[in-house]
Amino acid sequence: MTSDTATEPGAAASGATASGASRAAHPTAWQRRLRRFGHVEHPRTPVSDRLVPPFREPGGARVWQTLGLGPAAVRRLARWSGWGGPLLVALVAGALRFWQLGSPRAVIFDETYYAKDAWALWHFGYEATWPDNANAQILATPQHIPVSPDPSYVVHPPVGKWVIGFGEWVFGLNPFGWRFMTALLGTLAVLMLCRIGRRLFRSTALGCLAGGLMAVDGLEFVMSRTALLDLIVMFWVLAAFGALLIDRDKARARLAAALPDGDRPDAEAGALTRLGLRPWRIAAGVLLGLACASKWNGAFYVVAFGIMAVLWDAGARRLAGASRPYRAMLRRDAGPAFLSLVPVALATYLLSWTGWFVTGNGYFRHWADGRGGTWSWIPGPLRSLWHYQYEVYQFNVHLTQPHTYQSNPWSWLVLGRPVSYYYESPKPGQSGCTAAGGCAREVLAIGTPLLWWAACFALLYLLYRWALGRDWRAGAILCGVAAGYLPWFHYQSRTIFLFYAVVFVPFLCLAVAMMVGAMLGPRGATERRRMWGAVGAGTLVLLIIWNFIYFYPLYTGMTIPLDAWRARMWLDTWI
Repeated sequence: MTSDTATEPGAAASGATASGASRAAHPTAWQRRLRRFGHVEHPRTPVSDRLVPPFREPGGARVWQTLGLGPAAVRRLARWSGWGGPLLVALVAGALRFWQLGSPRAVIFDETYYAKDAWALWHFGYEATWPDNANAQILATPQHIPVSPDPSYVVHPPVGKWVIGFGEWVFGLNPFGWRFMTALLGTLAVLMLCRIGRRLFRSTALGCLAGGLMAVDGLEFVMSRTALLDLIVMFWVLAAFGALLIDRDKARARLAAALPDGDRPDAEAGALTRLGLRPWRIAAGVLLGLACASKWNGAFYVVAFGIMAVLWDAGARRLAGASRPYRAMLRRDAGPAFLSLVPVALATYLLSWTGWFVTGNGYFRHWADGRGGTWSWIPGPLRSLWHYQYEVYQFNVHLTQPHTYQSNPWSWLVLGRPVSYYYESPKPGQSGCTAAGGCAREVLAIGTPLLWWAACFALLYLLYRWALGRDWRAGAILCGVAAGYLPWFHYQSRTIFLFYAVVFVPFLCLAVAMMVGAMLGPRGATERRRMWGAVGAGTLVLLIIWNFIYFYPLYTGMTIPLDAWRARMWLDTWI
């Protein structure tokens, strides 16, 4: 997901040391005067290194040398750990997600819509009609697929269902087939988060920690094993965030190269440098378009990430020396940023409806045929699609039918009301139940409690770092959380669910990883401070892993004694 070209660990740091040594050897008159009074100058980081900070040297180098590895081997290990560590974390995440993926062998929760719509898209190009007893016939032996070519009214765009349908095309219309792609994307999201965290924090360890935390988050885990659309939206959003991070580094590298002296800012270079073609920003536009074309809440990220991207540009120009960085950003960067994100996302969204356009049989496909009016100059298919989108919007904003597992967004971060996707009560001798008092078997969409509750404190810490410390990393993570969370407060009367929050789970994990990094302490801290920080951070991470293991039966639908199930109902609202 990320590339480390021109940012090898220690490369820029050595340049900073050389630059500091040059200034020390040739001090100014004012510096010589201050030295008479005992003033000691701190080495100043060159502007080029502040624009694109180098990756850290591996913190465990001395440990590996103690185990007998030479300096060259340690350097190779550090170089390969940038990919080796994330791949190892993703391997563990994938093993967890694909293990017994077809269990329970049932159509759980909203799989009843998306699994069948996905199959129809791959066979007809549009969502078709199914009878009420279709689920039983699909799961029966021998299988019968009772689909009608008549179009069906659906309220979500098609990309997520095309993705789900690919697994069905390869493995068939069965639980493993319709869950395969979400499991794959959930695993790849862990890999991406490791690499994104590495680039964001300039630390392989913290990047792998962020990915590892998401690997053991219950909500992301359950959504990775269920054929719903929200995890697919999360995947596209996370990929877009990573693309924007790469674009940020590359744009800043171009600014740094334009400085006459990389050691000092330059007003003209900071204000006038053109950053040229930015393919990673265009890629982010495509990815955000795919998010919108999977579910409409992806549109909030188009706005949030667009604002974040241009603010990053303004910050880069300020650091490069521009006296009016926001004016320079508006003149040089805002227009190209808008064109790279919004029109590209819109074009991607329209292309996602290709099956609906070319088949001619989709719902409302011929609504505009024979209709005149003010907008009759627009091609009929486009007007029909616009009408369809309007009808879908009306449905989504006015969906107020009560549901047993609906929840208010105020309760999401503390996991006030999870969603039960599947539940049955096997009697002794059924489904592996051996308890005399009976058993329970449930798939509960709930985050790992200790991880989410720790994330509440982490978000407060990041607010402090962003508001008072001006830490752009904290602001970027908070932007990712806010875009996926805050808009739902506008729809509190709508029927909404906790699992919508999966779209910002990666940013919660980044927040906890950043807080853990602060707990470990800065590199210049005393050994005692680092020791106690490591003890606290390690304890928190181990407790989160234990918490995931403890709730694992509820994430996978394992048969457990009823008393064990009750012991895991920590809050009454979880039942």
